[in-house]
Amino acid sequence: MPYQYCLFDLDGTLTDSGLGITKSVRYALNSFGIDVAGLDALLGFVGPPLREAFMEFYGFSRESADRAVAAYREYYTEKGIFENVLYPGVTEMLCALRDSGRVIALATSKPTVFAETILAHFRIGDYFTAVVGSELGGERSRKDEVIRCVLESLGGPPAREAVMVGDRKHDIIGARETDTGSIGVTYGFGSREELVSCGAKVIVRSVAELTEVLLCNA
Repeated sequence: MPYQYCLFDLDGTLTDSGLGITKSVRYALNSFGIDVAGLDALLGFVGPPLREAFMEFYGFSRESADRAVAAYREYYTEKGIFENVLYPGVTEMLCALRDSGRVIALATSKPTVFAETILAHFRIGDYFTAVVGSELGGERSRKDEVIRCVLESLGGPPAREAVMVGDRKHDIIGARETDTGSIGVTYGFGSREELVSCGAKVIVRSVAELTEVLLCNA
């Protein structure tokens, strides 16, 4: 039967947030005296938990990563959060899902307060029954933790009735670890190879294709 509960990642799935995130990362790195030649080199920061990304990509200690996150937010909260656009067709998809009786939720590693601001900015917040992200202190940053919190906030439906939609491996792995379905999207910031390697069974190339799969899946 079709998935009744549709959980969406935010960055790279509903919005193209690459510009604002990479400019915020560059600002943070500059505060450490690290120069970045081009923003494209920072696209790996779109999707993963931010602290872990600084540690993985730049070898920061946890303490330095926390300082980098603080610097990142200096730029992001003022400018970067709005250097962001909805992917074409997203509003129409959400409307179609709502009209079909699906329950829509947001499951993001981004702090909840930022996610709510973005949904309000694009005037799509009313489509979501639940909005769950990480805490500003870094708690609940793993996608499996976020998905479990979403399902709990929705009253604890069976995981098999829910699907996680996202563009990075963290979304697919989180779905696998919580026994929910998963759909990978390649129009965001992850590659098909990344999604396949972590077990994605369904992969779509556009919002239009995603809409069709969510409305017609069996």
